[in-house]
Amino acid sequence: MRIALVGTENSHATHIIHHLNEDPSSDARIVALVGADDEHNQQLLAAGGITQLVPTSTELIGSVDALIVTNRDGALHREHAVPFLDAGIPVWVDKPLAASTADARAILAAANRTSTPVTSYSAVRWVADADILAQGTQTVGDLQAITVTGPADPASEYSGIFFYGIHAADLAQRLAPGEPGPVSTEQVGDTVIARYRSNGVAVTLQLVKPTDTGRVPFHAEIVGREGLVSHDVHLDADYVVPGLKVFLDLLATGRAPLDDATLLAPITVLEQISAAP
Repeated sequence: MRIALVGTENSHATHIIHHLNEDPSSDARIVALVGADDEHNQQLLAAGGITQLVPTSTELIGSVDALIVTNRDGALHREHAVPFLDAGIPVWVDKPLAASTADARAILAAANRTSTPVTSYSAVRWVADADILAQGTQTVGDLQAITVTGPADPASEYSGIFFYGIHAADLAQRLAPGEPGPVSTEQVGDTVIARYRSNGVAVTLQLVKPTDTGRVPFHAEIVGREGLVSHDVHLDADYVVPGLKVFLDLLATGRAPLDDATLLAPITVLEQISAAP
C-alpha cells in the first residue's frame, strides 16, 4: 500500500513515518512526501527510506494508493483532499477535517461523488483513556452532561481555535454523539468556554490558552443520573498510533469508521466558537 503524505511541518508526520516505514511487518508505507526541498524534509526522507519529494500533492495522483493530510492549518486540507477523492483515492485528514463547514462539506461531497472513503479525527478520540471515558458513559445512568477540557489558542496562526480545539470538540462528539445545537461562548480569563446540547446532553468545552511553559492536560467529566466519571486523557509517545491503525483498517476494508455527520459535527461547533465576538 503506497501512501503519500502532505503536511510535513506537523509532528504527526514524523510519528506516522516512523510507525509505518520502520515496521518491517507493515505492508503500508509512506512512499512520497509533499513539501519544499529543505533540511526537515530531507531528514524525514532519510528516516523513512523515502525517495520521492514533490512540491504539490496533485503530482502524485495515479502513483499512490492513499493520501494522508497532516497540515497544521485546516484551511489547507480541502485543496489537498478533494483532488484525490475525485480521483477515487482514499484520504485521511489528520485533524481538523477543515477550518470551515463549507470546506468540510466540500471534502465530504467529493468523497460521496466517487464513493471513496475519507476520514478525519483527533488522535485523542482513539487513545486508551478516551476508551475508558466512552465506557463510562454506559455506567452512569442516563447521560446528563459532559465537560471536556483541553488546550487551544484562538490566536493560533493555524486557523485559530481549530488547530487544538478539535481535540476537545472531537472527544466531546465521541462521548455525546449527535447533531450539536447552537453554541454559546464566553471568555473567562484565558479560557474560552463553549456550551451546546448534543442529543439532549449538555456539553461544555473549556479551551484554555497555553502559556510559553506549558498547557492544561486533556480531561473529561461525565455526569449521569446515577453517577459520574472524571478522568484525565494522557497522550504517550505513541498517541498517534491508534488513529493510524483506524486509517489502515479503512484501507483494508474500504469502510470509513465515522459517518459524515460525525465528521462534520466538531467543525460546526468550532466554527461557531471562532465566529463568536
